[in-house]
Amino acid sequence: MNQNQLILIAFIGVVTLLLTLDIRSLFKFKDHEVSSKNAMRWTAIWVLTAMAFSGFVWYEKGFEKFSQFQSAYWIEQSLSVDNLFVFLMVFKYFKITGKAQHKILLWGILGAMALRAVFIFAGTWLIKITYLPSFWKFTLGPDQVGGEGFHRINLIMTIFGIMLLYGGIKALFSAEDDESQDFNNSFGARFVRKNFRVLTKDSSDTFWIKRNGKVFFTRLFMVLFIVETTDLIFAIDSIPAIFSIAPNDPLILYTSNIFAIFGLRSMYFLLANSMDKFEKLKYGISVILAFIGFKMLIAPVYHIETIVSLGVILGTLLISVIISVRTAD
Repeated sequence: MNQNQLILIAFIGVVTLLLTLDIRSLFKFKDHEVSSKNAMRWTAIWVLTAMAFSGFVWYEKGFEKFSQFQSAYWIEQSLSVDNLFVFLMVFKYFKITGKAQHKILLWGILGAMALRAVFIFAGTWLIKITYLPSFWKFTLGPDQVGGEGFHRINLIMTIFGIMLLYGGIKALFSAEDDESQDFNNSFGARFVRKNFRVLTKDSSDTFWIKRNGKVFFTRLFMVLFIVETTDLIFAIDSIPAIFSIAPNDPLILYTSNIFAIFGLRSMYFLLANSMDKFEKLKYGISVILAFIGFKMLIAPVYHIETIVSLGVILGTLLISVIISVRTAD
């Protein structure tokens, strides 16, 4: 059994355990608000589990793969904060509370797992086949091994880099007010109303009900679909970003990504109870996006080490959190 197989088996085992705990907690959950203390405890559990798994990756595959796992994990974790703020506004708009929020977030995470698998493995394949021909290579100079060295340009990575750099700079100076958004007129809501029989005024905690032998989808299903389409849109940033870390290792990218999204449910309730304390976090996220885009663009001529990228990501997150907390007091 090789190292990748061992990591995959360990990953499946841990994920199965976490899913079981999540599903059991959903059935035991009573319809009340989650305290900040409880949300913080579970957020810590998910983060520590991811850190322990990254230690296993280090043991099996060395420090470089550990650094890649950590970098990809914290990129997804930081960029997912934007998702959570939008989810909070969606729930507030449709007046979704208590157990219904738990149910939507749990099924949303399962949907995100499937989407991430498609995006990451398809993206890795695309990157492999989109390196430009040899005559497009850069010659770096006589200081390389053998007198000359080459770094090939990858078309997909270059496009991703431009997207992320532009998106990061735009978000940094953007003054959008998402709270005024009409989620009832969003793509997800319009798609569901057009293609399904929907009881928009139904307040039950199920995704569908039967009436007169016909299946009708509920408001809860429409909100779940909005959450999934929102995650799909935000994945346009987060998935290209992690390719800057390990473009040829889908196992590291997927496992780190899934561990990051597993903690989103508890992190959502943590942010929901203290959203006003993290207003400056979006600026840190914008800087991270711009940095990753810049890293991808200069990769053909200069390689930024993974450990340096990890330091920039964690440092930016820490600084933005400290500034947010201090300005909120």
